Amino acid sequence: MIRAAAARLEGHARLTPLLSSPFLDEIAGRQVWVKPECLQHTGSFKFRGGYAAISALEPQIRARGVIAYSSGNHAQGVALAAKMHGIEAVIVMPQDTPRLKIANTRAFGAEVVLYDRENEDRGAIGREIAETRGLSLIKPFDEPEVIAGQGSTGLEIARQARALGITQADVIVCCGGGGLSSGVALALEAEAPGLRVRTAEPEFYDDTARSLQSGWIESNARRGNALCDAIVTPQPGDLTFPILKRLAGAGLVVSDDEVLQAMGHAFNWLKLVAEPGGAVALAAALFRANEIEGDAVIVTITGGNVDPGIFARALDRLR
Repeated sequence: MIRAAAARLEGHARLTPLLSSPFLDEIAGRQVWVKPECLQHTGSFKFRGGYAAISALEPQIRARGVIAYSSGNHAQGVALAAKMHGIEAVIVMPQDTPRLKIANTRAFGAEVVLYDRENEDRGAIGREIAETRGLSLIKPFDEPEVIAGQGSTGLEIARQARALGITQADVIVCCGGGGLSSGVALALEAEAPGLRVRTAEPEFYDDTARSLQSGWIESNARRGNALCDAIVTPQPGDLTFPILKRLAGAGLVVSDDEVLQAMGHAFNWLKLVAEPGGAVALAAALFRANEIEGDAVIVTITGGNVDPGIFARALDRLR
């Protein structure tokens, strides 16, 4: 499924490079390679999964339109993919989603439905609208074709690492529900078994790290108002967690301050704009070096859709 999704994405998704900086290497104490999915269409890897899922639908079903629920990046990915296929898209988004993400989703032509994430169930809202209007629900992570689309990132990492002579390394992936991390883990298992996925999450929202430690799905007590809003989910997915339990190493957890520092370092040394949720893997590489093995590490910067005020905080943090 991952290879098939990658074939459908060819010519539509951007092939993002692996970047490095000696300054990042010095901070981390090892060579750091960065996969900047913040340069992907819509500023996030989520375009891959959205396009893969929509393109996999039967034509007559796809023509009816799609619906998704998301705090922003999946929303934009599905909205653009729907536009590219010439179909309707409805996106259910939390009221506290950064304004930039809501505006961008609407700019791609999607209808946005806002909800209160503290008191309303986005899944229930999405299912009701889908049934009423005959739309296909594109889940943000617990959906096979979405996982397959995100897994195309792992195929690229495997090829790029092979070209660089990297055969053994931790591959740190920013993790919310686990769609990207599980897809990458499956791709690496097939194409680069010496590369091991490690999930990265912000403190207080480390449900995947705790789940990997305990062996069963753990939930987050906190929900909204997180700096790393893009990767805040109630718990790992029913489909994604078993994959990570089998293939991933121990999860890594970083503080908000370390995330802001990582955002600043990404801009200073790689000229990349990273959103907080997209920078947690880099933060883990830079500030959790004693929890990482080997002379090299590969990290994903998964998104760059950040409000200017938060980005300014990140740059100020390095002064």
